[in-house]
Amino acid sequence: MTSTDAETTIRQLQKQNRILAKQLKRSEADRAKLEDFNRDKESILKRIICELQESQSVLEKKGQDLEQTLHELTLTQSKLVEAEKMAALGALVAGVAHEINTPIGTSITLASTLGDETKDLVKAMAQGSLKRSRFQNYLKVAQNCAALLFINLDRAGQLVQSFKQVAVDQSSLEQRTFLVKPYLMEIITSLSPHFKNTYHQIDLVGDDTITLNSYPGAIAQIVTNLVTNSLTHAYGDGDHGHITLEVCAKEHYILLRYKDDGGGISEQNLSKIFEPFFTTARNRGGTGLGLHIIYNLVTQNLQGQISVSSQPDQGTQFDIKLPVHLKKN
Repeated sequence: MTSTDAETTIRQLQKQNRILAKQLKRSEADRAKLEDFNRDKESILKRIICELQESQSVLEKKGQDLEQTLHELTLTQSKLVEAEKMAALGALVAGVAHEINTPIGTSITLASTLGDETKDLVKAMAQGSLKRSRFQNYLKVAQNCAALLFINLDRAGQLVQSFKQVAVDQSSLEQRTFLVKPYLMEIITSLSPHFKNTYHQIDLVGDDTITLNSYPGAIAQIVTNLVTNSLTHAYGDGDHGHITLEVCAKEHYILLRYKDDGGGISEQNLSKIFEPFFTTARNRGGTGLGLHIIYNLVTQNLQGQISVSSQPDQGTQFDIKLPVHLKKN
């Protein structure tokens, strides 16, 4: 190799070294940038993780608060539903008590009249002034008083018997076997005070021999709430309403069909009527729990189904299907 070739080779090597040095420098700069980026990324990740942990703690706290709130709302709703049931039972008690006052008051008046007539008769006998016409008049009064006493006391007895069975069933909700239609008649009798000062009438149709082993108290609450709902929402003052309650036996279930000919329910409200606290009569004291209670009683206690159909000014119909045999829980 000549000196010229050696110099050329050296220059080439020097050039390559300069290139490699520049590349190494750039690599070092890139490595430094990468390290800075990684440090920034790690810092960002740590900050994100901290923020996520803080957010998770906040969400867990909110979740606990929401769970507690939901629990309190559930308890409050349960208490309100129970209060609504007791209010309905209280209204039943007040109505029956008021209704019993009439035959009892009449009976007291008749007994007082009969007592006064008897005193006069005894006095006349003691004085020896008793005449045949006076005695015959006394017998006529006594006979009339006895007949009216029997009618009024029998009416009071019927009310007490109906109320006693319905009230006991509503408060205990015990399962037993019973004749459906006669029991529904007892419920209607206990509700008669609600119709006393109205033009409404309620008819019961169906087979007297249909028997059901279920919770009669739940059925009493359902019918009571349905009637109350109709009187509150379906009719106005002075309306002549007609309510029909029908019971019939199917293959595997019993159908209770409740129908009124009142104002009906609008389409936008029909899908909401079983929701708790939904009411269109809040200004008249409505709580929005009556139909919600009915829905729960039918679907849970009685293991049945309930459906509703209605149109404005065409009345409302509730179909309640109850299984002949309840499933054991």
